[in-house]
Amino acid sequence: MREGLEQTLTVTRLGVGGSLLQTVESTNPVESMIEIIRDHATRVKRWSSGEMALRWAAAGMLAAEGQFRRVKGYRELPQLALALERATTDEPGPLDLPAAVGA
Repeated sequence: MREGLEQTLTVTRLGVGGSLLQTVESTNPVESMIEIIRDHATRVKRWSSGEMALRWAAAGMLAAEGQFRRVKGYRELPQLALALERATTDEPGPLDLPAAVGA
């Protein structure tokens, strides 16, 4: 029940609503892409390095690209980007905390 609560509150705090909210609440687009990558990479019999795995993952993403659809609420993405920029510049990160507190 608590899984995803922090992310839900973050989305709400950023002011995401409408169709874009429905899109970001769902993990289906990401899960679909991961499944296509997995199917694409099953053809590999011998993994020689991590770099090779990255190349196959990239190739799988390119294969998945043809099945992507427009994000519902895509017109609201500029407002989300602006809200994210404001949130990340206004709040101190974990490394900035001592400087923000004055320590």
